[in-house]
Amino acid sequence: TDGNTFNYGYIGSRATGNDAGDYLVVGPDWKGETPAGIRKVFRSSTPFSIAIYRTQLFNPEDMPNVEKVQSGYKAQPLSAYLKQPAPPAAPALHFPKIDKELVKKDFFEYLDFALQFAPAGPEEKAIRAKLARIGIGPGKPFDFKDLSLEHKLEVGLGMKDGEKKVEEKVASLGKDINGWRIGSAFGDRHYYNGDWLLRAAAAKAGIYGNDAVEAMYPMTRNDAAGQPLDGSKHNYTLTFAAGQYPPVNAFWSVTMYDGKTQLLIENPINRYLINSPMLPGMKKNADGSLTLYIQKDSPGADKESNWLPAPNGPIYLVMRLYWPKTEPPSILPPGEGPWSPPPVMRVN
Repeated sequence: TDGNTFNYGYIGSRATGNDAGDYLVVGPDWKGETPAGIRKVFRSSTPFSIAIYRTQLFNPEDMPNVEKVQSGYKAQPLSAYLKQPAPPAAPALHFPKIDKELVKKDFFEYLDFALQFAPAGPEEKAIRAKLARIGIGPGKPFDFKDLSLEHKLEVGLGMKDGEKKVEEKVASLGKDINGWRIGSAFGDRHYYNGDWLLRAAAAKAGIYGNDAVEAMYPMTRNDAAGQPLDGSKHNYTLTFAAGQYPPVNAFWSVTMYDGKTQLLIENPINRYLINSPMLPGMKKNADGSLTLYIQKDSPGADKESNWLPAPNGPIYLVMRLYWPKTEPPSILPPGEGPWSPPPVMRVN
């Protein structure tokens, strides 16, 4: 994933298989020849990039296998791969210190700094020209404190309106199915095609999410009746009918978050999610269905294996479906697939 939050390449079971291989990651200005032995070249749209590794752990006993797989991961400069002398080091960069006040005080200063590492794509040229006209861009001297009071007010109101648009977009991402929002908000430059509002909403809702073909993320804050989930007021259940678990090639999970902070919830059994590798240790109903108990207090010793501890307040649930199946029943295409998550039911 590059500095534009574009997912520009995948290496893994779905995309490239499970065999060993060498891959080359390059920046936007690289013009070299692809060396022999390189399976594929991935080109970032920015000089800085991030690589996110996910290695499946089935249970605690599986950890040695995971460590063995992880020990096979190796990242190195191209010069080291080719056993050649390293090129001269890049000039040192001094990143502005980020804190929660930055967006209020020095946002444009940081934006000027960041844009020098994000070359404009063809779909960005018009908006970059607009920004440049008011002094925003690589090396531009936009200084908010030097603006007139009237201009400061206009810029502040514009930023507030922009943030409101992003929040509204987050709330409307995807389609509402059984109270879950189901859609896809992550991809590469071609996927976004200049839709900066979608890209901003994706970053705010869950930055660095996967393309739909790699993972789907149904999320909900509401029960089946459309009422906000709240662990201080109600208990809830989520029931998968027999044989109707999320259809995936890899694994699926349901993770609980605090609705206010979007962080995990401290709880007495140290359980923050329920996933498919945990199924053998869970209790099924007489008809073969599986019920999860979503509540702040234990549902009792006989049901605790299926308990997903909730906060004493607003609840935020996310499913993760890794490598969703494409054949029916499937959650793909996003929001249109024949498989849907079951509704979260309030317990009377």
